[in-house]
Formats: sequence, structure tokens, C-alpha cells
Amino acid sequence: MIIITRHDVTDEELDHIRERVEALGLQTHLSRGKHRTVIGCIGDEELLAGIPLRSIPGVEAVHTVMKPYKLANLQFAAEPTIVPLGSATVGDTAIAVVAGPCSVESLEMLSATAQRVQKAGAVGLRGGAFKPRSSPYSFGGLGEDGLKMLADVRAETGLPIVTEVMDTRQADLVAEYADVLQIGARNMQNFSLLTEVGRLHRPILLKRGMAATVEDLLLAAEYIMKQGNQNVILCERGIRTFSDATRNTFDLAAIPVLKKETHLPVIADPSHAAGRRDLVAALSYAAVAAGADGLLIEVHPDPEQAVSDGDQSLTFDEFDTLMAGLEPVAAAVGRSL
Repeated sequence: MIIITRHDVTDEELDHIRERVEALGLQTHLSRGKHRTVIGCIGDEELLAGIPLRSIPGVEAVHTVMKPYKLANLQFAAEPTIVPLGSATVGDTAIAVVAGPCSVESLEMLSATAQRVQKAGAVGLRGGAFKPRSSPYSFGGLGEDGLKMLADVRAETGLPIVTEVMDTRQADLVAEYADVLQIGARNMQNFSLLTEVGRLHRPILLKRGMAATVEDLLLAAEYIMKQGNQNVILCERGIRTFSDATRNTFDLAAIPVLKKETHLPVIADPSHAAGRRDLVAALSYAAVAAGADGLLIEVHPDPEQAVSDGDQSLTFDEFDTLMAGLEPVAAAVGRSL
């Protein structure tokens, strides 16, 4: 259930409304906007059935939320959520592009990539220090050494770091170095991990699972937000289907669907969706046209020598071309880079 207050509601009235609701055993979540304030009520709504909520001073309207996800629901927020990314943001009018290698391989490679993607217009650096791999014999990342390299390059360039956390035992360590913690597709329903990163109160980039519905993704976000962390970025990265033309099937429609269901920002990862670099630009343009707030792009100085996902990584020149092509697409939908 959500309570919408009058535009001139006072702080004292807001406190009184929340006290009445919480006295019945429910939790409240406050969302302030420029034109309205929304109080979300979380818990057994039957407990509110006998309370004349509309008669409480400051209340303008009361609505029931039927969706199983509450905090992530579009109705629960007065305005779209804007998540900080260093000095940039995700969810505002500008398209936020985060780029870098699939895996951190060396300080020299990472530094060269960061400088080049920053020059082209990227506002964040991606790179995996811990890598979930289908085969236990594949390169699994450099661990804390990789995190230190990311931090060194951030100090050099100013680019905020987006990197993956795979396990609850790694959460505090990764949070020491990262600006944004990424939950990968394989861990989207690792509920212990979702709860743990929600506790850390770092911005979270949550990728859609390979067989997850839109509702599954939003309920995963709910686990994080229930711990008090509202800074969640959703990522569409393709799902598994019977088609084998691409690595995954890019669910383009999920982007506008999510924009109608949630106030959280939505970005796209065309690299993992395509699995091949020659399709990344086209999927990027399509994602922005569909309403994506940002892109997560894999870039490597020499994809042929990459230790992971070289087939889908753009070269420096290809990334420059992609960024130049994004400008008119973003402008056509009222956005900028």
C-alpha cells in the first residue's frame, strides 16, 4: 500500500502518518519528490484495513499495490531513482556508458583501456577481479590484486569502478575498492548475497539472470532494497533461448517494460547479449532508443589476446566509432551522452 501526501504536508504530519502505520507492525519507506511525497507501507496490509488513513492530516490518497515487489515498484517512488556513479549519475537525462575489459589482466592493459574509453566519453570503468566461469579450468580473475589495479587506475583517471562480487565472503573486500558492486547473472537469485550487498549501502548493478523473468529481476532488487539500499541499477544482458545466432537473446522489450514497472534506472549489456563484437554497436543503439539509461560495454586493447570474452570485446577504434554513433541516437530520444 502507498500513501500519497498533500503537496504542503509538514514534517510533523509525515512523522505522525509513519508512526500510525509502524505502530501496527508495518515498515514505512519515504520517497520525496519535487511535487509529491510517497509513503510506502510494507507488511500485512490487512492490519491497515480498519484505519481511516485518508482522515489523517496530510494524507491526500491511498492506493493498494498488487505487485509482489513493493520498494522497486514505480508507484513507490515520487520520482525516478538516480544512482550516483562517481561524479556522474545513472538514471538522469545523460546516457551513462561504463566500459572496460571483461577481466583485469594487468595494470598496463587496464590503464591503457581506461584512458582510451574515458577520452571517448565513458563515465565508468568496468573490469572483473573475480570472474564466474562456466569451466573451473578457465581464468577466474586476479582477486584482490585485480581490485588494487582497479583502484590504482581510478586514482590515475578519476573513473569510478564497477566490478563483480560473487560471494558473501568477498563482499566487504570488494566494497573497500569498488564504487559500484555488480551482481552477475549467475548470482541474481543468490539471496544471501543480495541481502549482504544491500547491507553495504554501495550502489549495486544487478544483472538479469539467464532464465529470469522481469518479475524475478525486480524481486531480486527487492532483496537489496529491503536492507535499506535504494541505489540499484538493473541490467538487461540477454536471456537463454533456443536461438543460437547470438550468445544470448537480447530482450529489447524488457527495457521499456521495466521503465513502466520500476523507478530504478535500467542499463543494457550488449556485449554479453551478442557474444560477438560486430553486433555490439547495433544493440547499443537499439537499447538507447528503447529507453536504456546506460550501457555496459566490453573493450580490450587486443581482443585476440584477451584471457576472457575476447570475441565480444571492442577494440579501441571500434569503441570510438560506437560512441560517435550514440550521440545522434541519444539526441533523437531526448537524451545526451
